[in-house]
Amino acid sequence: MGFAIIPMCLLFYSSFTTISVAQQAFRCTERTTCRSLVGYKSPNTTSISSIQKLFGVKNLHTLLGANNLPPSTLPNHMIQEQQVIKIPIPCICFNGTGASNRMPIYTVQPDDGLYYIANNVFMGLLTYQRIQQVNRIGNADVIEVGQELWIPLSCSCEEVDGERVVHYAHLVEEGSTVEEIAEKFGTTSDTLYRLNGIANDSQLIAATAFDVPLKACNSSVRSDSVDSPFLVPNNTYFFTANNCVKCNCDAANNWTLQCEPSGNKPSSWSTCPAMQCEGGLLTIGNTRTSGCNTTTCAYAGFSTDQNISTTLATQSTCPVTTGPGASPGNFASRIGLSRNYLFIYIHMILLLVYLL
Repeated sequence: MGFAIIPMCLLFYSSFTTISVAQQAFRCTERTTCRSLVGYKSPNTTSISSIQKLFGVKNLHTLLGANNLPPSTLPNHMIQEQQVIKIPIPCICFNGTGASNRMPIYTVQPDDGLYYIANNVFMGLLTYQRIQQVNRIGNADVIEVGQELWIPLSCSCEEVDGERVVHYAHLVEEGSTVEEIAEKFGTTSDTLYRLNGIANDSQLIAATAFDVPLKACNSSVRSDSVDSPFLVPNNTYFFTANNCVKCNCDAANNWTLQCEPSGNKPSSWSTCPAMQCEGGLLTIGNTRTSGCNTTTCAYAGFSTDQNISTTLATQSTCPVTTGPGASPGNFASRIGLSRNYLFIYIHMILLLVYLL
């Protein structure tokens, strides 16, 4: 079996370079798992199925959903050179940080080195030292062709300001600023500084992973569901419940998760179970309107015994007539109506007194 050699001069130089932002960020103190995203900038024009294979994403629909590509997108769909693709990964927290849970697995090719794998194959999403550490490679200078390496991509499951989010490993562009990144992803500069352990833009290192929290849509998924916590960020969709349910998040829809039967063949069940709400009048995704109230049959999770849970969620668009948020016109008209009743009541009393 052949060997791939890392040039000694490169190793010497790299050991004295500044620790990447990714090594300081993605803190993860909870012993838990979650779904995260990493931003991969394709080094060349390639098919989306090739990227799926490189990162070990089992289901193409999962990759399509993370990038809001139509479910009908074919495996030979081309991704252009330098195009950024969001890769969904399972995240596990250990030793104070998060890493993709035993995926992807990369097979060493001739002339590969750890530095090359980290920076040219996986485009700087992690350092070669990180690969060496988790794979317990004693001598970073020598790796074997055909050797399988766990590539521990940076991720986190931590709440941000008391809110569950989807952590995204954003690959920093040359010349970008924290303010620009914050504006692009709908967060604040202060949050990004704090999460990534930096004080100013001078510490922002190009071509490294940067922890960005993505807000997720509100959902009705129960805490005991197999897919809990069920977090779907804006402009993405996700197939769950063994591929039976498709849920998408759109900030324009009041940050409320929208789910419906996927119409797909289940991944492990013989068939998709019934997805009706109590009373059987509505199925997942269906709504009914009564006056100014809209009731939706919402997805609430699934269990391993082939059961999909639902719940009725009601949203009201009725105008507020009292309290701090009262509509002035409605409140005024209500006061006017009360005065009319009082006027009639007084006249009736006077009439009774007269008759007596």
